[in-house]
Amino acid sequence: MTTIESRPSAPPLHERGTPGYRRVGAALWCAGLATFVLVYSVQGLLPTLATEFGVSSSASSLVLSATTGTLALAIVPLSAIAESWGRVRVMTAALALSAVLGLLAPLAPSFGALVAIRALQGVALAALPALAMAHMTREVAPRCLGGAMGLLIAGNTLGGLSGRLIAGVVADLGGWRVALAVVGAVSLAATVAFRLLLPPSVAPAAPRVRLRDLGGPLRVQLRDPGLRCLFGIAFLLMGAFVTVYNYLGFRLIAPPFSLPPALVGLVFLGYLAGSYASTAAGRLGDRVGRRRVLWAAVLVALAGAWITVPDALPAALVGLLLVTVGFFGAHSLASSWVGRRSSSLPGGAPAVASSLYLLAYYAGSSVGGSVGGLAYDGAGWLGLVGYVSALLLGAGALALALRRIPAA
Repeated sequence: MTTIESRPSAPPLHERGTPGYRRVGAALWCAGLATFVLVYSVQGLLPTLATEFGVSSSASSLVLSATTGTLALAIVPLSAIAESWGRVRVMTAALALSAVLGLLAPLAPSFGALVAIRALQGVALAALPALAMAHMTREVAPRCLGGAMGLLIAGNTLGGLSGRLIAGVVADLGGWRVALAVVGAVSLAATVAFRLLLPPSVAPAAPRVRLRDLGGPLRVQLRDPGLRCLFGIAFLLMGAFVTVYNYLGFRLIAPPFSLPPALVGLVFLGYLAGSYASTAAGRLGDRVGRRRVLWAAVLVALAGAWITVPDALPAALVGLLLVTVGFFGAHSLASSWVGRRSSSLPGGAPAVASSLYLLAYYAGSSVGGSVGGLAYDGAGWLGLVGYVSALLLGAGALALALRRIPAA
């Protein structure tokens, strides 16, 4: 009598309520916190850095643009090939390296050295957003993925918000170098927590990917007019949004507002409205159509930009809130649309499409935010609002163009 050897089955994916699910969610929440506390911590410090190093407001934005710019350049190739090197290994190394660079940033002897360190951080972090999403998708049961992905996004949002707030408050007490050191320490602690919490992977290792294999999937995504519109919307929206947040601090510390830097840092609490707007826009888009809601969200951001023009603090804060709500609503719709549209294409590759969307998103932050500084330096806040309006009108035009493209 012969016996048939049974092959060991793959371990089950993590279900909601299990220890593995909780550990994966908590670990990737920490990864999002560690990443975005570093990326955006300098945004509230731009006026301080401009004064410290004697540079213009537009030049000071290079401290942020250097990170988002190198992140944008590296995100597509690194996201494609890093998964085959081992998701956990790459995420751990990237977070540790970026945290160490964060601890070195306060020691920068010059503005150029600080920009260089920040640029290296962007490269180190480039694979993180896509790898974290891929790890969550492969480790968590499909029916539980929505809640788990919400934890990841919550970590991203909290990291961006807390980085800005911590840096602003600490800089007011001990200077920008102490502020960046504290942010680096927070990122390092979150990295350690990530590695301790993350359970062993249950999914099989991804097949090895070579850069030359990316050509076909990239061409498929870029040939689709709908995806091109969505990538353009990401670039223009993020350029407008980052411009407003980059330079509003310069305006609020100057007359007639003359607010202290620590108080100015509190304007970033407006980000909390973005979390609600993202969810609400998604639900509304499901009911009345993504195209309509996307266009309406862009109009809300445009109206908010013009409401900030009067020299009145309530107007500036209400306008900022509307810009935030409009941006997050539009970004939520566009980013979720990308994967869905790519999946419907012959030869579509949602992961590649998402990486291209993130490339456009961070390129908008880098390029759009820096150019916005030139508008502010040359024509003041009214000139900046005119520039932001041009970007938002461009995004609105692309949103309207989506109405003429067959739905996917």
